[in-house]
Amino acid sequence: MTAKPDSSNSSKPIGSGPAGAGTDSSADSNIGKQIRNFLIALVAIALSIAIFFGVQTETGSNSLSALAAAATPLEVAQSNNKPTLIEFYANWCTSCQAMANDMGELKDAYGDRVNFVMLNVDNDKWLPELLTYRVDGIPHFVYLTATGEAIANTIGEQPRQIMAANLDALASQTELPFTPTSGQVSKVEAPVAPKPTAADDPRSHGSQVQP
Repeated sequence: MTAKPDSSNSSKPIGSGPAGAGTDSSADSNIGKQIRNFLIALVAIALSIAIFFGVQTETGSNSLSALAAAATPLEVAQSNNKPTLIEFYANWCTSCQAMANDMGELKDAYGDRVNFVMLNVDNDKWLPELLTYRVDGIPHFVYLTATGEAIANTIGEQPRQIMAANLDALASQTELPFTPTSGQVSKVEAPVAPKPTAADDPRSHGSQVQP
């Protein structure tokens, strides 16, 4: 009688051999994908943060330009029967930059009652005003009544509370409480001296202008 083969030795555990190797390979592949996706997510977050702070920095550096663009033109301020705050500034002026955010918020609060005028000291157009108000450091603020009379000057960085108190008084036509005051300034080295011109150039006599 012929003996039958022992089938118990021919069976293999599930997952062993080639089939098991395929399962392990698939698990390794899934783990690799998860790690790769995690790294991609980290890079995306880092880029988002970098872009955010880059935009914030750019916005801050352009705030003076934005304020100047939204300011009341000097000729309008001279004729609309409102008191005026003139700020002499420059884009390179660190003290002006430091005050830019406060000045923007003050303009939002008082702009309906007070003209906010910004004059760039690097623009020769404003040389007569530079001479008239003796500007040799910026930011330089000049407070004018509704009739155009200069009643006070403040020079350098000013706390927001002081600026707000002065603007309250200016708008209500009462005495300004915090003038004259001075703070950190950026020096203006050259623009107050008129350039050599022909004798008949009116600006050649600018040094004689008095406040």
